[in-house]
Amino acid sequence: MLLWIVMAVLTAAASLTVLIPLGRSPRALPVVAGSARSIYRDQLDELSRDRERGLIGDAEAEAARIEISRRLLNTAAADVAATQPKSAYRMERLVAVIAVPLIAIGTYLYVGSPELADLPIASRAVEPAAEGSVDDLIAKVEAHLAANPEDGRGWEILSPIYMRLGRFDDAVRALGNAKRLLGSTAERESLYGEALTRASGDVVTDEARAAFERALKFDPQEARSRFYLAYSLAQSGKKDEAIAAWNALIATAPADAPWLGAARAELAKLQPTTTVPSATAPADAARPPPPGPSEADIAAAAAQTPAERQAMIEGMVDGLAARLDAEPSDPQGWERLFRAYMVLGRQDEANAALARARAALADRPDLLAVVEKAARDIGIGKD
Repeated sequence: MLLWIVMAVLTAAASLTVLIPLGRSPRALPVVAGSARSIYRDQLDELSRDRERGLIGDAEAEAARIEISRRLLNTAAADVAATQPKSAYRMERLVAVIAVPLIAIGTYLYVGSPELADLPIASRAVEPAAEGSVDDLIAKVEAHLAANPEDGRGWEILSPIYMRLGRFDDAVRALGNAKRLLGSTAERESLYGEALTRASGDVVTDEARAAFERALKFDPQEARSRFYLAYSLAQSGKKDEAIAAWNALIATAPADAPWLGAARAELAKLQPTTTVPSATAPADAARPPPPGPSEADIAAAAAQTPAERQAMIEGMVDGLAARLDAEPSDPQGWERLFRAYMVLGRQDEANAALARARAALADRPDLLAVVEKAARDIGIGKD
């Protein structure tokens, strides 16, 4: 009996330690998720620039984009879960602190067997906590976007996943929203045109053609748009123009371009004497590979452990640091690096990065002034 009295007193004391702070006004918590989202979005932009410069291959870029996109999905899902009213949250805490111990004790006294010995640790089955499937994460982000339709980055992240899953109409909608909210670029217009083409059964519609032409105004060498415009010429029966377009595209293509074999196969259909690879390209190869992760990539990313994902993001940060050491004339890159180190709790490395930036930009006071201001705003380098 004495044991139960002691346990009751301890339970009451533990509950009071939680109840007392509940009477105080809640303090605003630092918005850590927002900082993390900023880092991930900056990393997506950085990946795009590195891919355009040829500093990273398409396969590595897509693999990195998979992980960053998944982190953004998780962050967006967390935002959705954090939008309940403060009063309701406070009531839930009160119920949890008061009702849960009472119910637990009453239930245990009714059905429990305190006289039984505990199980040895070795005999207990330990099951890892399963994370939500990719479908669940997509559903949560879709719910977030339904409540926050002006989140352009969220639409842009979902669009390549829609493409890989064959949800082309959804991809058209997502890319249209991304263009509207974030502005037109060569890549967005090109991807939008591809989504329209896939949604129409691989027919390059007038709307898709207009999107590809807008993309070429931003970047006359944008390969995806040139591929589909050549494809549309063939569909329209303009054989000579299509042959010229395919030849021009193939002549300027990198040797390892993943769509090069498909382009040669299309040219061979119009000009049978053209030399093409011995293996005939399948029907689905007659287009550039869709952007974003494959279904297998998505499944692999979902299976990663928290430690693996942490290693992935730290690898991205270390890669950014290495790039800045080689090309220091990028004040925005230094700012992203400082923020990344601070989010990861690596302030000493943030200070060391600032010292390297000062040394590298000593002869560029205009850029160094931007870096110094960014460091002060973030909270590093202060005397």
